[in-house]
Amino acid sequence: MIEKRTFKGIVCGSKHLSHEDFQDHIRRAAAGLQKLGVEKGDCVAIFMRNDIPFLTASHAANHIGAFAVPVNWHLAGEELRYILDDCAARVLVIHADLWRRVHEAIPQGIRCLVVETPDDLAVPFGLDAAACKVPDGMTDWQSWLDDQQALSSPPQAGLSSMLYTSGTTGHPKGVRRNALDAQQAAIMRDFRSRVYGCAPGARCVVPGPLYHSAPNGYSMQASKVSDLLVIVPRFDSESFLSLIEEYRLTASIMVPIMFIRMLKLPDAVRLKYDISSMTFIIHVAAPCPPDIKRRMIEWFGPVINEFYGSTESGAVVTCNSEQALAKPGTVGKVVPEADVRILDEQGRQLPPNTVGEIYSRFPIHDFTYNGKPEARAEIDRDGYITSGDMGYMDEDGFLFIADRVKDMVISGGVNIYPAEIESVLHNYPGIRDCAVFGVPDEEFGESVMAVLETEPEVSLSIDELRSYLRAHLAGFKVPRQIEIGQDLPREDSGKIFKRRLRDRYWQEAGRRI
Repeated sequence: MIEKRTFKGIVCGSKHLSHEDFQDHIRRAAAGLQKLGVEKGDCVAIFMRNDIPFLTASHAANHIGAFAVPVNWHLAGEELRYILDDCAARVLVIHADLWRRVHEAIPQGIRCLVVETPDDLAVPFGLDAAACKVPDGMTDWQSWLDDQQALSSPPQAGLSSMLYTSGTTGHPKGVRRNALDAQQAAIMRDFRSRVYGCAPGARCVVPGPLYHSAPNGYSMQASKVSDLLVIVPRFDSESFLSLIEEYRLTASIMVPIMFIRMLKLPDAVRLKYDISSMTFIIHVAAPCPPDIKRRMIEWFGPVINEFYGSTESGAVVTCNSEQALAKPGTVGKVVPEADVRILDEQGRQLPPNTVGEIYSRFPIHDFTYNGKPEARAEIDRDGYITSGDMGYMDEDGFLFIADRVKDMVISGGVNIYPAEIESVLHNYPGIRDCAVFGVPDEEFGESVMAVLETEPEVSLSIDELRSYLRAHLAGFKVPRQIEIGQDLPREDSGKIFKRRLRDRYWQEAGRRI
């Protein structure tokens, strides 16, 4: 029987793999990829939910100098095909149930290695058992792995996964990092240990999707240097607390919606588990309402940290619990390895407390877009890049995020930032999730709309909610339209697909013109 509190290695659901066995799997997979013709600079695509073979394939590709290309498993077949074509993938590692969904879109010539979808995924996702088996005639990942002789050659240094951007404004783009030499790779390992908290000796847990840039980078680091990495097949608030107690976990990477859902657990459930082992939680990907962060610090202690960045920039700003309490709403100060500027539309640097577009520079972590150098140039100003976020620096050098450029609502000439309104809504009893965005308005050009998802059995009074909002926000920020919906389209990474919500209103307006 495995002693969970002292086990060292990689865990996902019921699977436990020692570090020695994990490294053996990586070297076997690396040998097998070489036999399939994967060479230095080639791409190995991974279309999987959270599972240990996801990381095995990623490390194996890097071992032989190839790029691992994680792909969001929610994508439709044609969306997957675009990425496979764009990166010229030689091999695709894919879960069996997902292969059945997208196999007709996989380009000819790509070798598929099909991973049986385990019960740890089939049960929480409600998958058909037959669909989780490797189809007849396809290469079974485990059998293929068992047939390989582990490589004895040392791994290639300096490569990382090539992540694709979400593609909300067009086709996704592959973020291809510049290769690092041995010294630079060591610097980045130390940087991630400091910023992520997944340092040597740590016992880490990743409840977010491995296809997303932050959990992916965290998992790749933790699986190399930390004592333990627990990969969560699918996040559940109470189960997550149980894992902390069972494995005496010390570190995690999370997103704010996970905080919100844990805080909404009944007190009897929240206080049931021993979470005292946790010493470092880093959160990313979406704004965290200051009140939510304060409550998490009160619950877990001063272990809540944050980093700000993007798939392109990496982590360029960090914030610890003390700073978050002293400066509510800040995402922190710039890390020594990077630099951040706030620029106006003409590229001029703005003074403190003035909202502009955020540009950053992280020289050792630079990149190009795969096959699209012109797209890299479009977001560049004098070596600084932007992901389209708006914000400001205060007089003490703390960065505050206003919102995304594309999410900002301009109503009657006034800039309104939905993230601020969402922060207030998340604190209202009975609201499980929310999204605020701009919709067409004949008088003001745009007006603010909110779509809410409520807790089960909760009936909200819109009038009472408006009164609450007016008590916390300026009148022009209170949404003119409020709708109750179900299952808001939130990505596993914690981001809301606002485009799916707002496009309907803009299309209807276009038909009326």
